[in-house]
This record gives sequence, structure tokens and C-alpha cells, in this order.
Amino acid sequence: MDPAVREKIYAFLDARRLRRTAQRDAIIEAAFSTTEHFTAEALLAQSRRNEPSVSRATVYRTLPLLVASGLLREMDFGQDFKYYDPNFIDKPHHNHLICLDCNKIVEFEDEHMEVLENCISHRLGFSPAVKSVRIEASCDELKILGICRKRKPRDAD
Repeated sequence: MDPAVREKIYAFLDARRLRRTAQRDAIIEAAFSTTEHFTAEALLAQSRRNEPSVSRATVYRTLPLLVASGLLREMDFGQDFKYYDPNFIDKPHHNHLICLDCNKIVEFEDEHMEVLENCISHRLGFSPAVKSVRIEASCDELKILGICRKRKPRDAD
């Protein structure tokens, strides 16, 4: 975990007079020791590898704090659960491609996206405030080979 991220999280918690606990530390460590998107349940599993006493309730209470800190982004990809993205710190302008077949989330950046987003916004009479592109697509590997090696089991999301 990046020490600057750790410092910002703990400063945020200190400003709200929230104490550090072994459980909260394990959740923070798990959330920011990956570049992958994760669900609350996946975060719970990873946190318990570091600290077995982490409870589901503590994860669900800690996630909104991490989002409120600005260091974690909650993402709604139209499923029954939210994903969390720890990569907005280093790459605040990235976008997402979601595979409809294997549920893989692929981040991408393109120098032309910002120009396109701005052009569309201005042409329609708006000034962009927040921009996000989400592309949902089918897996070419699955279509060609009948199997997708990227597919993760549902509980590993």
C-alpha cells in the first residue's frame, strides 16, 4: 500500500475522530493493496486474510468512509452490487469496459476521450463537471473459442 494513501486515509479518519482498529486497518490495507476493482464481499474475504476478526458490518461501515475520503470510488455497473475502484488516485480520468460474458472490468485511457467528451458536452450546450465512460461489450475470446480464460467465479469478484 502506498504510504501517501495510508497517510491521507488516517488523516481523514483523525479529522472525523474515528479511531484506528485492527479490523479497520485490515480493510484499508486490503482496499488499497490492489489495483483491481472489488466488491464489498471480496474486500471482506481479503481483509479476513489479514485479520480474521473483520466483520461484514465493519466492512460495510468502512466502505462509505473510504469513498467519502475521495480515495476510493464506488462504481455502479448495473448489477445487484457495487464495485469499488481504488485507481482514481493515480488515474482520475480513466474509463471502464465491462465484459458482459466474464464480468471482467478493464480500465482504459485514451487521449481522445477527453476531447470527445468536451465536444459532445459543448455541442449540446453543457459544460462537463464529471465525466465517466462505461462500455459494455461481449468477449471476443468467448465468441471465437467458446471459453473465456478471464472469467472469474462469481464469488471472486
